[in-house]
Amino acid sequence: MVEKRNWFDQGGQSYAQFRPAYPEALAAFFAAAAPATGLAVDVGCGNGQLTTLLARHFAQVVGVDPSADQIAHAKPASGVAYAVARAEKLPLADGVASAVTAAQSAHWFDLPTFYAEVRRIARPGAVVALISYGVLVLEGALGARFQRFYSAEIGPFWPPERKLVDNGYAGIDFPFAECPPPELAIVQSWNLGQFLGYVGTWSAVKKARQLGQEARLAAFADDIAALWGDPAGQRRVTWPLHMRLGQVEVKKPSSPLLVSAGSS
Repeated sequence: MVEKRNWFDQGGQSYAQFRPAYPEALAAFFAAAAPATGLAVDVGCGNGQLTTLLARHFAQVVGVDPSADQIAHAKPASGVAYAVARAEKLPLADGVASAVTAAQSAHWFDLPTFYAEVRRIARPGAVVALISYGVLVLEGALGARFQRFYSAEIGPFWPPERKLVDNGYAGIDFPFAECPPPELAIVQSWNLGQFLGYVGTWSAVKKARQLGQEARLAAFADDIAALWGDPAGQRRVTWPLHMRLGQVEVKKPSSPLLVSAGSS
């Protein structure tokens, strides 16, 4: 039986605790694809899940997020610097980044302005990636109950931008030389508390709470707890990774002026 507590009362610290970790292979891929491994920039970094992973493959990583609460709870790591800043005004010099990533965050950006900032801070040939993970997958009856909650019960509380995440940013403009992304997924083994803690970080859950939908959330937690069994039992949770992957084009040198040889 689920402990009678409010699983959905979350702040930046809980966000850092419960958000799923990206696979090591994702950061390794960016390092291999980038023109150099000097500096990577993680935009909308949240609490630094991807930022710290990139630091294992790049000499320096800068994580930026507009939320001071998220940055206050960001994971420290060697070679990582964090800054409270918007995607549309990045605190970096021109032409310094070999990779620019935005994980589970690009749907909040003013994309044309962000793209202009990417071109400004990126070195020629830099990798640019908009990353999202799809709707989580649970097996059996747990999966069916979760899907009903996600689609019908909490669905109306998602902001319109959530559709961009669910379809992997497929419908947005992406003005870079696009490349096929690797096939990757996030796979976690979670107990009941970890699963419900993660659900509690959703913006839709926070919106539902603001609108007095505590009973709806509690009913879902009770149903999931009954299906889960032992709260300490581990269940496999999977998120497919989606990505729009591109490269900042290398500018071709201007044609040299033709100089006439000889004299008339």
